[in-house]
Amino acid sequence: MGYVWMAVIGFVVGLIARAILPGTQSLGIILTAVLGIAGSFLAGFAGQAMGWYTQGQPAGWIASVIGAIVLLFIVSKLKGPGTSS
Repeated sequence: MGYVWMAVIGFVVGLIARAILPGTQSLGIILTAVLGIAGSFLAGFAGQAMGWYTQGQPAGWIASVIGAIVLLFIVSKLKGPGTSS
């Protein structure tokens, strides 16, 4: 049941990140959930490296959204301005 909640929360975090970041992102439902989950992991690892979280402690909502925004920004820069796939 933990993986189901992780996917649901990841989807919500991904939606929030897509709403906050300006521009259009052509991501489907699954990639939006993956973006949110990966953003949460990124925020957790960065927070552990900075001493904000202990080992095994999950990142909070705000940190997860910030991590997802960072990942979405990186993906949009890697895709380039002229691609619409």
